[in-house]
Amino acid sequence: MSTREGSLEAPTRHALDWRGPDFYDEAKLLKELERVFEICHGCRRCVNLCTAFPTLFGLVDESKTLEVDGVEKRDYWKVVDQCYLCDMCYMTKCPYVPPHAWNVDFPHLMLRAKAVKFQQGEVRLRDRLLSSTDAVGKLASIPVVMQIVNAANRNGFARNLMEGVLGVHKERVLPEYDSARFRARARPDESFPVTAGQRTPGKVAVFSTCYVNYNEPGIGHDLLKVLAHNAIPAVLVEKEACCGMPKLELGDLEAVARNKALNISVLARHAREGCAILTPVPSCTLMFKQELPLMFPDDADVKLVADAMFDPFEYLVLRHKDGLLKTDFSHALGKVSYHVPCHLRVQNMGQKTRELLEMIPGTKVTTVERCAGHDGTWGVKSEYFEQSMKIGRPVFRQMGEAAPDYISSDCAIAGRHIQQGMGATPAQKQHPITLIRIAYGL
Repeated sequence: MSTREGSLEAPTRHALDWRGPDFYDEAKLLKELERVFEICHGCRRCVNLCTAFPTLFGLVDESKTLEVDGVEKRDYWKVVDQCYLCDMCYMTKCPYVPPHAWNVDFPHLMLRAKAVKFQQGEVRLRDRLLSSTDAVGKLASIPVVMQIVNAANRNGFARNLMEGVLGVHKERVLPEYDSARFRARARPDESFPVTAGQRTPGKVAVFSTCYVNYNEPGIGHDLLKVLAHNAIPAVLVEKEACCGMPKLELGDLEAVARNKALNISVLARHAREGCAILTPVPSCTLMFKQELPLMFPDDADVKLVADAMFDPFEYLVLRHKDGLLKTDFSHALGKVSYHVPCHLRVQNMGQKTRELLEMIPGTKVTTVERCAGHDGTWGVKSEYFEQSMKIGRPVFRQMGEAAPDYISSDCAIAGRHIQQGMGATPAQKQHPITLIRIAYGL
Protein backbone atom coordinates (compact mmCIF):
# COMPACT_ATOMS: atom_id res chain seq x y z
CA MET A 1 0.00 0.00 0.00
CA SER A 2 1.37 3.44 -0.91
CA THR A 3 2.28 6.00 1.73
CA ARG A 4 0.18 8.49 -0.24
CA GLU A 5 -2.99 7.76 1.73
CA GLY A 6 -3.32 4.33 0.18
CA SER A 7 -3.12 5.71 -3.34
CA LEU A 8 -1.11 4.01 -6.06
CA GLU A 9 -0.97 7.22 -8.08
CA ALA A 10 2.42 8.46 -9.23
CA PRO A 11 3.79 11.66 -7.70
CA THR A 12 2.51 14.78 -9.40
CA ARG A 13 3.66 18.39 -9.38
CA HIS A 14 1.58 21.49 -8.84
CA ALA A 15 2.22 24.57 -10.95
CA LEU A 16 4.42 27.19 -9.32
CA ASP A 17 2.21 30.17 -8.52
CA TRP A 18 5.13 32.56 -8.62
CA ARG A 19 3.03 35.52 -9.69
CA GLY A 20 0.31 34.92 -7.09
CA PRO A 21 -0.36 37.46 -4.31
CA ASP A 22 1.08 35.28 -1.53
CA PHE A 23 4.24 33.97 -3.17
CA TYR A 24 6.55 36.77 -1.98
CA ASP A 25 4.80 37.32 1.39
CA GLU A 26 7.59 36.53 3.86
CA ALA A 27 5.26 35.87 6.81
CA LYS A 28 3.26 33.34 4.79
CA LEU A 29 6.47 31.82 3.49
CA LEU A 30 7.81 31.34 7.04
CA LYS A 31 4.55 29.71 8.08
CA GLU A 32 4.79 27.22 5.19
CA LEU A 33 8.47 26.59 5.96
CA GLU A 34 7.54 25.74 9.53
CA ARG A 35 4.77 23.38 8.37
CA VAL A 36 7.03 21.50 5.96
CA PHE A 37 9.99 21.47 8.36
CA GLU A 38 7.72 19.81 10.95
CA ILE A 39 6.91 17.06 8.49
CA CYS A 40 10.57 16.61 7.52
CA HIS A 41 11.61 16.53 11.17
CA GLY A 42 9.12 13.77 11.87
CA CYS A 43 10.28 11.72 8.89
CA ARG A 44 14.04 12.30 8.38
CA ARG A 45 14.25 9.98 5.37
CA CYS A 46 16.25 12.58 3.42
CA VAL A 47 19.05 13.00 5.97
CA ASN A 48 21.65 11.49 3.61
CA LEU A 49 20.69 13.34 0.42
CA CYS A 50 22.36 16.72 0.82
CA THR A 51 23.37 19.24 3.48
CA ALA A 52 19.97 21.00 3.67
CA PHE A 53 18.33 18.26 5.73
CA PRO A 54 21.20 17.70 8.20
CA THR A 55 21.25 21.47 8.68
CA LEU A 56 17.52 21.46 9.48
CA PHE A 57 17.71 18.47 11.79
CA GLY A 58 20.76 19.92 13.54
CA LEU A 59 18.89 23.16 14.22
CA VAL A 60 15.98 21.18 15.66
CA ASP A 61 18.16 18.93 17.79
CA GLU A 62 20.06 21.89 19.20
CA SER A 63 16.91 23.88 20.02
CA LYS A 64 15.45 24.20 23.52
CA THR A 65 12.29 22.27 22.65
CA LEU A 66 13.90 19.68 20.33
CA GLU A 67 11.11 20.57 17.91
CA VAL A 68 10.79 22.97 14.98
CA ASP A 69 9.02 25.51 17.20
CA GLY A 70 12.30 25.92 19.09
CA VAL A 71 14.20 27.02 15.97
CA GLU A 72 14.57 30.74 15.38
CA LYS A 73 12.85 31.83 12.19
CA ARG A 74 15.98 33.64 11.05
CA ASP A 75 17.76 30.27 11.07
CA TYR A 76 15.37 28.88 8.47
CA TRP A 77 17.47 30.69 5.87
CA LYS A 78 20.44 28.46 6.77
CA VAL A 79 18.45 25.53 5.42
CA VAL A 80 17.44 27.47 2.30
CA ASP A 81 21.06 28.36 1.54
CA GLN A 82 22.07 24.70 1.66
CA CYS A 83 19.53 23.64 -0.97
CA TYR A 84 20.80 23.58 -4.55
CA LEU A 85 17.49 22.42 -6.10
CA CYS A 86 18.67 19.00 -7.24
CA ASP A 87 15.06 17.76 -6.85
CA MET A 88 16.16 14.35 -5.57
CA CYS A 89 14.19 14.58 -2.31
CA TYR A 90 10.97 15.09 -4.25
CA MET A 91 11.61 12.42 -6.85
CA THR A 92 13.22 9.62 -4.82
CA LYS A 93 12.62 9.96 -1.08
CA CYS A 94 9.63 11.96 0.11
CA PRO A 95 6.43 9.95 0.76
CA TYR A 96 4.39 13.12 1.27
CA VAL A 97 4.55 14.69 -2.18
CA PRO A 98 1.27 15.27 -4.07
CA PRO A 99 -1.22 13.61 -4.30
CA HIS A 100 -0.63 13.11 -0.56
CA ALA A 101 -2.76 15.56 1.42
CA TRP A 102 0.32 17.02 3.13
CA ASN A 103 1.42 18.35 -0.28
CA VAL A 104 5.15 18.59 0.40
CA ASP A 105 7.28 20.01 -2.42
CA PHE A 106 10.53 20.79 -0.61
CA PRO A 107 12.52 21.96 -3.67
CA HIS A 108 9.86 24.41 -4.81
CA LEU A 109 9.43 25.68 -1.27
CA MET A 110 13.18 26.35 -1.21
CA LEU A 111 12.83 28.03 -4.61
CA ARG A 112 10.10 30.26 -3.23
CA ALA A 113 12.34 31.20 -0.30
CA LYS A 114 15.23 31.98 -2.65
CA ALA A 115 12.87 34.16 -4.71
CA VAL A 116 11.83 36.08 -1.59
CA LYS A 117 15.47 36.52 -0.65
CA PHE A 118 16.30 37.74 -4.15
CA GLN A 119 13.41 40.20 -4.18
CA GLN A 120 14.63 41.61 -0.87
CA GLY A 121 18.04 42.27 -2.42
CA GLU A 122 19.88 39.74 -0.24
CA VAL A 123 22.04 38.44 -3.10
CA ARG A 124 25.77 38.95 -3.54
CA LEU A 125 27.36 40.35 -6.69
CA ARG A 126 29.19 37.03 -7.02
CA ASP A 127 25.90 35.13 -7.23
CA ARG A 128 24.57 37.49 -9.89
CA LEU A 129 27.75 37.04 -11.93
CA LEU A 130 27.92 33.26 -11.59
CA SER A 131 24.30 32.93 -12.70
CA SER A 132 24.81 35.19 -15.74
CA THR A 133 26.35 32.40 -17.78
CA ASP A 134 25.48 33.82 -21.18
CA ALA A 135 26.71 37.36 -20.49
CA VAL A 136 29.91 36.18 -18.81
CA GLY A 137 30.51 33.60 -21.54
CA LYS A 138 30.20 36.17 -24.32
CA LEU A 139 32.79 38.37 -22.63
CA ALA A 140 35.16 35.66 -21.41
CA SER A 141 35.32 33.89 -24.79
CA ILE A 142 36.58 36.96 -26.65
CA PRO A 143 40.09 35.81 -27.70
CA VAL A 144 42.24 38.29 -25.73
CA VAL A 145 39.90 38.27 -22.74
CA MET A 146 39.79 34.46 -22.84
CA GLN A 147 43.56 34.22 -22.49
CA ILE A 148 43.53 36.55 -19.48
CA VAL A 149 40.59 34.80 -17.79
CA ASN A 150 41.98 31.31 -18.29
CA ALA A 151 45.44 32.38 -17.07
CA ALA A 152 43.92 34.06 -14.00
CA ASN A 153 41.92 30.94 -13.18
CA ARG A 154 45.20 28.99 -13.01
CA ASN A 155 47.18 31.63 -11.12
CA GLY A 156 47.48 31.26 -7.35
CA PHE A 157 47.68 34.98 -6.61
CA ALA A 158 44.70 35.75 -8.83
CA ARG A 159 42.68 32.95 -7.24
CA ASN A 160 43.43 34.24 -3.74
CA LEU A 161 42.25 37.66 -4.87
CA MET A 162 39.15 36.13 -6.49
CA GLU A 163 38.27 34.34 -3.28
CA GLY A 164 38.69 37.48 -1.20
CA VAL A 165 36.73 39.76 -3.51
CA LEU A 166 34.13 37.47 -5.09
CA GLY A 167 33.94 34.48 -2.77
CA VAL A 168 34.95 31.92 -5.41
CA HIS A 169 36.99 29.25 -3.64
CA LYS A 170 40.63 29.34 -4.63
CA GLU A 171 40.91 25.55 -4.85
CA ARG A 172 37.94 25.01 -7.16
CA VAL A 173 39.15 23.99 -10.61
CA LEU A 174 37.17 26.22 -12.96
CA PRO A 175 36.27 25.36 -16.56
CA GLU A 176 38.24 27.18 -19.21
CA TYR A 177 36.64 29.37 -21.84
CA ASP A 178 37.11 28.71 -25.54
CA SER A 179 37.17 31.47 -28.13
CA ALA A 180 36.12 28.96 -30.81
CA ARG A 181 32.48 29.13 -29.78
CA PHE A 182 30.37 26.18 -30.79
CA ARG A 183 27.55 28.21 -32.31
CA ALA A 184 29.97 30.16 -34.51
CA ARG A 185 31.63 27.06 -35.93
CA ALA A 186 28.97 24.36 -35.86
CA ARG A 187 28.07 22.91 -39.24
CA PRO A 188 25.07 20.61 -38.80
CA ASP A 189 24.35 18.21 -41.66
CA GLU A 190 20.85 18.71 -43.07
CA SER A 191 21.44 16.70 -46.25
CA PHE A 192 19.99 13.37 -45.11
CA PRO A 193 16.46 12.25 -45.95
CA VAL A 194 14.08 12.47 -43.02
CA THR A 195 13.16 9.03 -41.69
CA ALA A 196 10.35 9.18 -39.16
CA GLY A 197 10.48 6.66 -36.34
CA GLN A 198 7.70 5.34 -34.17
CA ARG A 199 8.88 7.21 -31.11
CA THR A 200 11.40 9.73 -32.39
CA PRO A 201 11.09 12.56 -34.90
CA GLY A 202 13.44 12.05 -37.80
CA LYS A 203 15.14 15.43 -37.60
CA VAL A 204 16.83 17.31 -34.79
CA ALA A 205 17.29 20.88 -33.61
CA VAL A 206 20.27 21.34 -31.28
CA PHE A 207 20.06 23.83 -28.42
CA SER A 208 23.76 24.20 -27.63
CA THR A 209 23.58 25.56 -24.01
CA CYS A 210 25.90 28.21 -22.58
CA TYR A 211 28.40 25.67 -21.31
CA VAL A 212 28.89 23.90 -24.62
CA ASN A 213 28.93 27.16 -26.55
CA TYR A 214 31.55 28.93 -24.41
CA ASN A 215 33.43 26.26 -22.44
CA GLU A 216 33.48 22.85 -24.13
CA PRO A 217 32.41 23.26 -27.76
CA GLY A 218 33.84 19.84 -28.52
CA ILE A 219 30.81 18.22 -26.88
CA GLY A 220 28.52 19.96 -29.35
CA HIS A 221 30.67 19.05 -32.34
CA ASP A 222 30.76 15.42 -31.20
CA LEU A 223 26.97 15.39 -30.90
CA LEU A 224 26.69 16.64 -34.49
CA LYS A 225 29.13 13.94 -35.66
CA VAL A 226 27.09 11.23 -33.95
CA LEU A 227 23.89 12.54 -35.51
CA ALA A 228 25.51 12.73 -38.95
CA HIS A 229 26.86 9.19 -38.64
CA ASN A 230 23.30 8.04 -38.03
CA ALA A 231 21.98 10.07 -41.01
CA ILE A 232 19.83 12.22 -38.74
CA PRO A 233 19.28 15.68 -40.26
CA ALA A 234 20.22 18.39 -37.77
CA VAL A 235 19.90 22.14 -37.51
CA LEU A 236 21.28 24.51 -34.95
CA VAL A 237 18.68 26.56 -33.10
CA GLU A 238 19.30 29.88 -34.82
CA LYS A 239 18.99 32.02 -31.71
CA GLU A 240 19.27 31.06 -28.06
CA ALA A 241 19.76 32.50 -24.59
CA CYS A 242 20.59 30.76 -21.33
CA CYS A 243 17.92 28.18 -20.45
CA GLY A 244 17.38 30.02 -17.15
CA MET A 245 18.41 27.32 -14.68
CA PRO A 246 21.18 29.41 -13.03
CA LYS A 247 18.74 32.28 -12.50
CA LEU A 248 16.12 29.84 -11.18
CA GLU A 249 18.61 28.57 -8.60
CA LEU A 250 19.27 32.18 -7.62
CA GLY A 251 15.55 32.92 -7.20
CA ASP A 252 15.54 35.52 -9.98
CA LEU A 253 12.30 34.35 -11.56
CA GLU A 254 11.78 37.47 -13.64
CA ALA A 255 15.11 36.78 -15.36
CA VAL A 256 13.90 33.22 -15.99
CA ALA A 257 10.78 34.69 -17.62
CA ARG A 258 12.86 36.98 -19.83
CA ASN A 259 15.03 34.09 -21.05
CA LYS A 260 11.93 31.97 -21.58
CA ALA A 261 10.49 34.69 -23.83
CA LEU A 262 13.69 34.68 -25.92
CA ASN A 263 13.92 30.89 -26.26
CA ILE A 264 10.43 29.46 -26.43
CA SER A 265 9.21 31.26 -29.55
CA VAL A 266 12.20 29.95 -31.50
CA LEU A 267 12.09 26.45 -30.07
CA ALA A 268 8.33 26.18 -30.56
CA ARG A 269 8.78 26.80 -34.29
CA HIS A 270 11.23 23.88 -34.47
CA ALA A 271 8.81 21.70 -32.52
CA ARG A 272 6.00 22.58 -34.95
CA GLU A 273 8.26 21.61 -37.83
CA GLY A 274 8.56 18.12 -36.34
CA CYS A 275 12.03 18.41 -34.81
CA ALA A 276 13.23 16.69 -31.70
CA ILE A 277 15.08 19.32 -29.65
CA LEU A 278 18.31 18.07 -28.06
CA THR A 279 20.20 19.78 -25.26
CA PRO A 280 23.57 18.26 -24.22
CA VAL A 281 23.35 19.52 -20.59
CA PRO A 282 20.87 17.73 -18.26
CA SER A 283 20.02 20.87 -16.28
CA CYS A 284 18.99 22.68 -19.48
CA THR A 285 16.89 19.73 -20.60
CA LEU A 286 15.19 19.63 -17.19
CA MET A 287 14.52 23.36 -17.35
CA PHE A 288 12.52 23.00 -20.56
CA LYS A 289 10.93 19.68 -19.64
CA GLN A 290 9.85 20.51 -16.09
CA GLU A 291 10.54 23.92 -14.59
CA LEU A 292 9.24 26.17 -17.36
CA PRO A 293 6.02 24.14 -17.75
CA LEU A 294 5.45 24.47 -13.99
CA MET A 295 6.12 28.21 -14.09
CA PHE A 296 4.00 28.78 -17.21
CA PRO A 297 1.34 26.03 -17.12
CA ASP A 298 -1.03 27.88 -19.46
CA ASP A 299 1.52 28.60 -22.18
CA ALA A 300 0.84 26.24 -25.10
CA ASP A 301 4.25 26.89 -26.67
CA VAL A 302 6.04 25.95 -23.44
CA LYS A 303 4.18 22.63 -23.41
CA LEU A 304 4.93 22.08 -27.09
CA VAL A 305 8.66 22.59 -26.46
CA ALA A 306 8.61 20.36 -23.39
CA ASP A 307 7.05 17.55 -25.41
CA ALA A 308 9.69 17.92 -28.13
CA MET A 309 12.65 18.13 -25.72
CA PHE A 310 15.00 15.14 -25.42
CA ASP A 311 18.20 14.31 -23.63
CA PRO A 312 20.58 13.18 -26.43
CA PHE A 313 20.86 9.65 -25.08
CA GLU A 314 17.13 9.41 -24.49
CA TYR A 315 16.70 10.26 -28.16
CA LEU A 316 19.40 7.90 -29.43
CA VAL A 317 18.13 4.92 -27.40
CA LEU A 318 14.61 5.52 -28.69
CA ARG A 319 16.04 5.59 -32.23
CA HIS A 320 17.65 2.23 -31.47
CA LYS A 321 14.31 0.82 -30.33
CA ASP A 322 12.84 2.05 -33.61
CA GLY A 323 15.57 0.13 -35.43
CA LEU A 324 17.14 3.33 -36.77
CA LEU A 325 20.41 3.64 -34.81
CA LYS A 326 23.69 2.39 -36.21
CA THR A 327 25.61 0.08 -33.88
CA ASP A 328 28.73 -0.24 -36.03
CA PHE A 329 31.02 0.61 -33.13
CA SER A 330 34.64 0.02 -34.18
CA HIS A 331 36.54 1.06 -31.04
CA ALA A 332 36.24 -0.56 -27.62
CA LEU A 333 36.29 1.85 -24.68
CA GLY A 334 37.56 -0.57 -22.04
CA LYS A 335 36.43 0.36 -18.54
CA VAL A 336 34.15 3.37 -18.17
CA SER A 337 33.15 4.81 -14.78
CA TYR A 338 29.94 6.63 -15.54
CA HIS A 339 28.24 9.09 -13.17
CA VAL A 340 24.49 9.77 -13.45
CA PRO A 341 23.88 13.45 -12.53
CA CYS A 342 20.90 14.40 -10.36
CA HIS A 343 19.20 16.54 -13.00
CA LEU A 344 19.25 13.55 -15.33
CA ARG A 345 17.95 11.12 -12.71
CA VAL A 346 14.91 13.26 -11.92
CA GLN A 347 13.80 13.22 -15.56
CA ASN A 348 12.52 9.69 -14.89
CA MET A 349 13.61 8.19 -18.18
CA GLY A 350 15.97 5.49 -16.90
CA GLN A 351 19.70 5.21 -17.51
CA LYS A 352 19.76 5.74 -21.27
CA THR A 353 23.42 6.81 -21.35
CA ARG A 354 24.52 3.61 -19.64
CA GLU A 355 22.25 1.60 -21.93
CA LEU A 356 23.90 3.00 -25.05
CA LEU A 357 27.45 2.77 -23.70
CA GLU A 358 26.87 -0.90 -22.89
CA MET A 359 26.06 -1.57 -26.55
CA ILE A 360 29.72 -0.90 -27.41
CA PRO A 361 31.73 -4.15 -27.67
CA GLY A 362 34.72 -4.38 -25.35
CA THR A 363 33.27 -1.83 -22.96
CA LYS A 364 32.47 -2.38 -19.29
CA VAL A 365 30.42 0.37 -17.63
CA THR A 366 30.46 0.96 -13.87
CA THR A 367 27.55 3.23 -12.96
CA VAL A 368 27.59 5.59 -9.98
CA GLU A 369 24.14 6.97 -9.20
CA ARG A 370 24.75 9.52 -6.47
CA CYS A 371 25.09 13.28 -6.13
CA ALA A 372 28.64 14.39 -6.88
CA GLY A 373 28.24 17.60 -4.89
CA HIS A 374 29.12 20.35 -7.38
CA ASP A 375 25.52 21.30 -8.05
CA GLY A 376 25.55 24.20 -10.48
CA THR A 377 27.34 27.20 -8.99
CA TRP A 378 26.94 26.00 -5.38
CA GLY A 379 30.23 24.10 -5.19
CA VAL A 380 32.18 27.04 -6.63
CA LYS A 381 31.39 29.30 -3.69
CA SER A 382 33.94 29.63 -0.92
CA GLU A 383 31.45 28.89 1.86
CA TYR A 384 30.26 25.64 0.25
CA PHE A 385 33.36 24.26 -1.50
CA GLU A 386 34.45 22.00 1.37
CA GLN A 387 30.92 20.64 1.73
CA SER A 388 30.71 19.98 -2.00
CA MET A 389 33.92 17.96 -1.86
CA LYS A 390 32.66 16.05 1.19
CA ILE A 391 29.39 15.19 -0.56
CA GLY A 392 31.38 13.98 -3.54
CA ARG A 393 33.81 11.69 -1.67
CA PRO A 394 31.75 8.51 -2.08
CA VAL A 395 31.40 9.28 -5.80
CA PHE A 396 35.13 9.96 -6.17
CA ARG A 397 35.91 6.65 -4.45
CA GLN A 398 33.38 4.60 -6.42
CA MET A 399 34.44 6.13 -9.74
CA GLY A 400 38.05 5.14 -9.07
CA GLU A 401 37.47 1.63 -7.72
CA ALA A 402 37.04 0.12 -11.18
CA ALA A 403 40.46 1.45 -12.32
CA PRO A 404 38.70 2.98 -15.35
CA ASP A 405 40.10 4.02 -18.68
CA TYR A 406 37.50 6.81 -18.81
CA ILE A 407 35.51 8.77 -16.25
CA SER A 408 32.35 10.34 -17.59
CA SER A 409 29.21 12.24 -16.60
CA ASP A 410 26.39 13.71 -18.67
CA CYS A 411 26.92 16.87 -16.60
CA ALA A 412 30.24 18.22 -17.84
CA ILE A 413 30.72 20.35 -14.71
CA ALA A 414 30.15 17.32 -12.49
CA GLY A 415 32.73 15.49 -14.58
CA ARG A 416 35.30 18.19 -13.85
CA HIS A 417 34.38 18.12 -10.16
CA ILE A 418 34.80 14.33 -10.04
CA GLN A 419 38.15 14.54 -11.81
CA GLN A 420 39.33 17.10 -9.26
CA GLY A 421 38.09 14.99 -6.35
CA MET A 422 39.74 11.81 -7.65
CA GLY A 423 43.12 13.52 -7.86
CA ALA A 424 45.89 11.97 -9.94
CA THR A 425 44.40 9.26 -12.14
CA PRO A 426 45.40 7.77 -15.52
CA ALA A 427 41.73 7.79 -16.54
CA GLN A 428 40.66 10.26 -19.22
CA LYS A 429 37.68 12.51 -18.54
CA GLN A 430 35.33 12.50 -21.51
CA HIS A 431 31.69 13.41 -21.96
CA PRO A 432 29.47 10.40 -22.85
CA ILE A 433 28.70 11.91 -26.28
CA THR A 434 32.43 12.08 -26.94
CA LEU A 435 32.76 8.43 -25.91
CA ILE A 436 30.12 7.47 -28.47
CA ARG A 437 31.97 9.45 -31.13
CA ILE A 438 35.20 7.65 -30.21
CA ALA A 439 33.44 4.26 -30.27
CA TYR A 440 32.13 4.98 -33.78
CA GLY A 441 35.70 5.78 -34.85
CA LEU A 442 34.74 9.27 -36.02
